[in-house]
Amino acid sequence: MNCQECDGPTKKFGRDRDGNQRFRCPACKATFTEPHEKKPRLVGNMILTEDKIISCLQHLVEGCSIRSTERLTGVHRDTILRLLETAGKKCETVMNERIKSLRVSEVECDEQWQYIGMKQKTRNRKGITDESVGDSWVFTAFERNSKLILAWHLGHRTESDTIIFTDRLARATTGSFQVTTDGFRPYQHAIVLSLGVQRVDFAQLVKLYTNNPDGPQTRYSPAECTGAKKVPIYGNPDMERVSTSHVERHNLSTRMSSRRYTRLTNAFSKSWIKHYAALSLWYAYYNFCRVHRSLRVTPAMEAGITDHIWALKELLAA
Repeated sequence: MNCQECDGPTKKFGRDRDGNQRFRCPACKATFTEPHEKKPRLVGNMILTEDKIISCLQHLVEGCSIRSTERLTGVHRDTILRLLETAGKKCETVMNERIKSLRVSEVECDEQWQYIGMKQKTRNRKGITDESVGDSWVFTAFERNSKLILAWHLGHRTESDTIIFTDRLARATTGSFQVTTDGFRPYQHAIVLSLGVQRVDFAQLVKLYTNNPDGPQTRYSPAECTGAKKVPIYGNPDMERVSTSHVERHNLSTRMSSRRYTRLTNAFSKSWIKHYAALSLWYAYYNFCRVHRSLRVTPAMEAGITDHIWALKELLAA
């Protein structure tokens, strides 16, 4: 090949990251790559190899922290965080495009607590007004039969965030179905506002708690659950099917598979954006890539969205 600068003869000068031949001009010292069609990268413009990308993300969805993933893969933690954010955006797009207008029969909704940066008590003591710091709640809509995550929303335990969540549930579903939630009162208004009384049979499972003043209470001791009552809100719900056990069991899977949700460690999220990206990655991975042990297929396969188990590479390329 001739030099692109001076049109003189060139010599081979190694290869680039993608294996394309490079050339160098002995006269003007210019270097360039042979003409080739650029291959689309798996995640944005990151120059990590596909094997490294898959390895990093696989460790993250299996409960490894950022620093342990850095030690296991040899990829710098800042690169892992950039990769997480980019992959999270792709996974959110996949969830929005694939999970919409689905016919379902039974949906369970719940909220799961975590904090970002610091707990709410510490934030209040320091007088911090930033809403992206402190306690956070992720709302989850779980289809009981297919084990599919229909919708989720990261926010605060307020009525406005509840409405955003139920709007996403309305977009993900079609037709009529039964909904069960816990006793959180804003659900009563949000579900009828987003879904309407004609679409859902709605009931709440209200758990009853008590504290034992004579027992050895510590700061980590949960209140004792003394029972639960099933309360029909509207429609004609089947009271024998009113339950939140399945979505609460999924909450355990989230805490086991996302290091950011591990209690009593310093692996909690320091950034709202990174926390959101980690949840986006986890929920997409759970729906499309992770085989459910009871179903022996992925939730997306059970729901009829896909016909095979997705690999992480397929999830990122979708």
